[in-house]
Amino acid sequence: MEIQVGKPDITTNLQVQNNKKMWEADSIAIIGASNDPLRIGGRPISYMLQRNYAGRIYPVNPKQETVQGLKAYPDVDSLPETPEIAIIAVSSRMVIKAVEDLGKRGTRLAVILSAGFSEVGEEGRLMQEALIATAKKYGIRVLGPNTLGFYDDRQGLFSTFSSAFELYWPLPGSIAIASQSGAFALHIFCSARNRGIGIPLCVTTGNEADINVADAMIDMVLDPQIQVIGVYLEGLSNADKFIEALRLAKQYRKPVVVMKAGRSEIGQMAAQSHTASIAGDDAVFNAVLEEYAAVRAYSPDEFLDIAYMATKKIYPENNALGVITVSGGAGILISDAAEDLNLPMPELEQNAQASLKEALSFAAVKNPVDCTAQVINQPELADQFLSTMLDTQQYPSILAFFAHAAGTASIEAKLRPELKKAVDKHPDHLFALSIIAEKDTIARYEADGFSVFEDPIRATKAIHHMGVLGTAFARPDALIPFEKKTVAALASTPDEAQAKLILEEAGLQVIPEGIAHDAAEAARLADKFGFPVVMKILSPDIKHKSEIGGVILNVSSIAEVHESYALLLQRAAEKAPSANITGILVAKQVNNAVECIMGVKNDPVFGPVAMFGLGGIHVEVLKDVVLHRCPFSPETARKLILSIRSAAILQGVRGKPAVDIDGLAEQLSRLSVFAAQTQEQIQSVEVNPILAVPGVKGCYIADALIEV
Repeated sequence: MEIQVGKPDITTNLQVQNNKKMWEADSIAIIGASNDPLRIGGRPISYMLQRNYAGRIYPVNPKQETVQGLKAYPDVDSLPETPEIAIIAVSSRMVIKAVEDLGKRGTRLAVILSAGFSEVGEEGRLMQEALIATAKKYGIRVLGPNTLGFYDDRQGLFSTFSSAFELYWPLPGSIAIASQSGAFALHIFCSARNRGIGIPLCVTTGNEADINVADAMIDMVLDPQIQVIGVYLEGLSNADKFIEALRLAKQYRKPVVVMKAGRSEIGQMAAQSHTASIAGDDAVFNAVLEEYAAVRAYSPDEFLDIAYMATKKIYPENNALGVITVSGGAGILISDAAEDLNLPMPELEQNAQASLKEALSFAAVKNPVDCTAQVINQPELADQFLSTMLDTQQYPSILAFFAHAAGTASIEAKLRPELKKAVDKHPDHLFALSIIAEKDTIARYEADGFSVFEDPIRATKAIHHMGVLGTAFARPDALIPFEKKTVAALASTPDEAQAKLILEEAGLQVIPEGIAHDAAEAARLADKFGFPVVMKILSPDIKHKSEIGGVILNVSSIAEVHESYALLLQRAAEKAPSANITGILVAKQVNNAVECIMGVKNDPVFGPVAMFGLGGIHVEVLKDVVLHRCPFSPETARKLILSIRSAAILQGVRGKPAVDIDGLAEQLSRLSVFAAQTQEQIQSVEVNPILAVPGVKGCYIADALIEV
């Protein structure tokens, strides 16, 4: 069966007929409505009344005639119309009946605030399964259970009991949040509100018995008013849908900013107990994000910094940073941060430097450009310096550091108009401003086109992420089509020779070798390949031969072949007495090669993932490896190979020629296709080492391990 990749699947979204989004509704019922505006069943009503929700609100409470001034109804059957959305805030044992009653009326979405389901144990899990079976019977989508609900302030709809709205109401904006954690999502909302950042839409998914974070993301992608999507994850219950959401967001040029908990072992255990989802391998998760226009944040501040700057919708494909500062020290700190991030800060062109020196002889003009405190006396220098830098077309991004000075009324009045001149002349550039100022002052700079940060290092990181997004938006989808297949030889775990034969049939190159069953046969093979040779014990039961002395290098004569043959059998008998020995492998020894490692593993969340790196200390200690989901083309493989930190070794150092990088890329691509084709049979493949000799065409597998 041919698998198609890169094709949109719009059917996975939550939008309903007539282009109405799942979160839109003209009518809403609250099952378990409370007269007390501070109770779980009362807060949603109170909030919607305060925010002037234009739709019709139907409280359902058999003990009350009115709830918070609204007519109440004893049950769902007595409602005057079918509510589009229902909020359920009753005990867990009453939820299924409520869903059934709503289903009979034709309600399309139930937001189940009630807890006591899969998050509490086996009994709750069974009750949750019965709940979803009932919902599916009537075609109701379920958000939750055990959810904090959602809010969409654009219509004044609040299906949430969060106390955050006692503090603030949302500001207008273009950022939406999809979160597996309700409390943390509203923490982010409050932090954003303190910074003046608008988040008009937030969906929290709770137990994800039906609607999950990826569903919410897709709906947000298709919402024309939302431009940036923030995501909080603890794990994934549906990786395919999450990938589809990322792919769709990239297609629509909407950045996704992700915070994912569960990097540590303890964190992974907590994530599973919280959401009953799979945390997965953190390095693999990062590799998946890198395929798409998604970036990962590691703190709430970084999360908001990235989302805030992304609302400018300027994503430089080939990013470089130009810095103008009134502080030499700040310029150095920014430069250090940029270097750590691999964010280029090229030196200003010589003609431009000369022009700036002419304007201000004691300025530092290389980049960072230090215009000194003289800009306070001569505000016009701000426009002159910035415009000179921008006219060179070297800097898609600009960071201006003016400390507290730009926040003072006397200086702002003169400086801000000069800065705005430069911004207006270059609307396609990214401008960040690092100042300390009151909120109303910051708002004026923001209105002029600046993203404003107090901390210049955080500003530098946000600028870097805009470049990452720009590169991602420009990059074509990497995955390629493939056909699944079954390999008969993989019915059981193969030994090294069998593993190499399987890989050779998949198009990979293997070093010349043969299997010997006695010393004389080993000698004939060695003579055929030419000395020196490598001899190894061969057994499907011994994964790491070197640990038992099962590999002997530099076998240089017939006599040494005989000695080595006997020694290998002796070591196997002593250190792995129960292993099935299938022979002794004799292989041509390649000297002066660069040892590389490549492999694949079947990730429990994302399926087959390929790895490449240099062998030895680079992989064992430095962990200098790159990961990518399978399968991918040789072109993608080449980019991966050249992205490792030690790629210069492959490209030739100290006068040595480069290895055959295209050959390595071809081998890595073929391995990725093989892994995708056989993912139902193979758990992992390790090719270690694959040898590439500088200046020599081709590269050859010297050892391979396949686990089925």
